Amino acid sequence: MGGTNDVRQEQPQQATSLPTPAFNEETIEEQQLTGPQLNVAEREDVPPDGGYGWVVTACVFMINAHTWGVNAAWGVFLAHFLSESTFRGATHLQYALIGGLSISQSLLISPLVAMSNEKLGTRVSLLFGTVLVSVSMLTSSFATEIWHLFLSQGACFGYGMGFLYITASAVLPQWFSKRRSLAVGLASSGAGIGGLAYNLGAGAGLADLGWRWTYIVLAISTLVVNLTSAILLKDRNKLVQPQKRSFDIRELGHVSTLLIVCWGWLTELGYITLLYSLPNYAQSIGLTAKQGSIVGAVLNLGLAIGRPPIGYCSDRFGRINVAMFMTALCGVFCLAIWVPAKSYAVLLVFALFAGTVTGTFWATVVPVTAEIVGMQRLPLAFGMVVLPLVLPTTFAEGIALELVSTSGYLTAQVFVGCMYFAGAACIWGLRSWKMRELDEDKQREREGRFPIPAGSPRRHDHIWLTPRGLLSPKKV
Repeated sequence: MGGTNDVRQEQPQQATSLPTPAFNEETIEEQQLTGPQLNVAEREDVPPDGGYGWVVTACVFMINAHTWGVNAAWGVFLAHFLSESTFRGATHLQYALIGGLSISQSLLISPLVAMSNEKLGTRVSLLFGTVLVSVSMLTSSFATEIWHLFLSQGACFGYGMGFLYITASAVLPQWFSKRRSLAVGLASSGAGIGGLAYNLGAGAGLADLGWRWTYIVLAISTLVVNLTSAILLKDRNKLVQPQKRSFDIRELGHVSTLLIVCWGWLTELGYITLLYSLPNYAQSIGLTAKQGSIVGAVLNLGLAIGRPPIGYCSDRFGRINVAMFMTALCGVFCLAIWVPAKSYAVLLVFALFAGTVTGTFWATVVPVTAEIVGMQRLPLAFGMVVLPLVLPTTFAEGIALELVSTSGYLTAQVFVGCMYFAGAACIWGLRSWKMRELDEDKQREREGRFPIPAGSPRRHDHIWLTPRGLLSPKKV
């Protein structure tokens, strides 16, 4: 009995002798990272990096070809409508706004697309976009006033392209990890192949069938191909479990997200101008309408040729590194080749070279954004990134035509080149931000602490621009 009492009396003393844990900011941070996320590596979904993912890649390729590719043919329609004065009283600015409107509306409805994907599912969203794109082409064939094209070729087509492109772009990265940029590059090259085919096809159709029947042919081809792609494309949402929020303005409060937005904002001013202005520029230097359509087709051929290698190089040398270099290279091509291009041959060389890098933003933005925010936040973050691009995509061609009408094409050419250089500077800053993130993760690893999940707030967010981040040759 006495021994038992001694033991019982010692127990409270042992309890009081235990050290009291010190709760500070570092301890709380560790608990937040090691509590529910203790087995992050085990719970994180591992993409197949192939398999049915290549079927998905082919589907996204065809969707890009029959949305962005069809939209690229607007440059041929634009040159035809301007030369023939098809719609009485229509101004150059009104024609220019239609092409920009189609892209801007596809970006404007990104929150609606995200909501549709959440409530109705991926396939329903794709089918809805398919119907809208085909209806827009069909109704354009009946247009008698310029405002009819604003509604059909501009708004309706843009809404359909948004449901197709944004939905498909968020699904494809779910199937790949190490080959993600290659898959996205292959899929995005569909915009170039489609643009090549539809520039040549639209040019031939306008000459042989007239613009109304050309629109009807486009309506049929987009319906068949997009419908097939929508049926075959599958997502992996059950495994990836992406965030279900369709809109969150706080995404634009992150320095990294804002840098991606600025990169897209500036380069879109140049990209839209190049996409729509080259056929018209060709005619301004004395070339024929057919030669102008061929120049536009060669630009799209460059898109098709350039995007897969860009994707491969991104996986090998760093997704941010390659995006920065290719964006700056497009600025060099504009100032070094386009400015002195006064002949058909030189213009074809420029169209091919510039085409390989002019759409670098769209070829790399999804993998770059995934690197910054992680796969679970990607759909929400991508939607918030493209939403601010409504303004430049709407008014880029209008700005270019106004510059041409007041100061000639030289001013527009210099403007496009400078926009690409400014965009490259933004992603150079993003590279510095990512370098600080990698250094912080490496420091935590040396200290035996868990890494911070991608996209989480970090202490260096307010100190992201450093000489090491800008100048280090590291793969990022």
